[in-house]
Amino acid sequence: QVSLVESGGELVQAGGSLTLSCVASGRTANLYAMGWFRQPPGKERDFVAAVTSGGAGPYYADSVKGRITLSRDNAKNTVYLHIDSLKPEAPALYYCAADMSFGTVVAGGSTVWGQGTQVTVSS
Repeated sequence: QVSLVESGGELVQAGGSLTLSCVASGRTANLYAMGWFRQPPGKERDFVAAVTSGGAGPYYADSVKGRITLSRDNAKNTVYLHIDSLKPEAPALYYCAADMSFGTVVAGGSTVWGQGTQVTVSS
């Protein structure tokens, strides 16, 4: 069984940058596609970016292209989400997701989810 632990969420100023990390544990972790989702309070969880088990892609939501970079280090079973030009908005939880199917990750149907890490952007 694979499990995920996110970190890196914090309070940052608008216009700044932030890098979130997601560490996957489990013998087969490197076989899983992984991705990130964002969920503001009271709203649905939205897809942000995803990468295949081999690191191909990444694939980004149109709303974040140009501001977000997803990378994967299979030696560390870790994916990183770097966010530039952060906008002042309500705090949001960023969730890491993993599944054997890349398409399932993108669609939000992953079998494995982390607990989330909160990002707050101040104006």
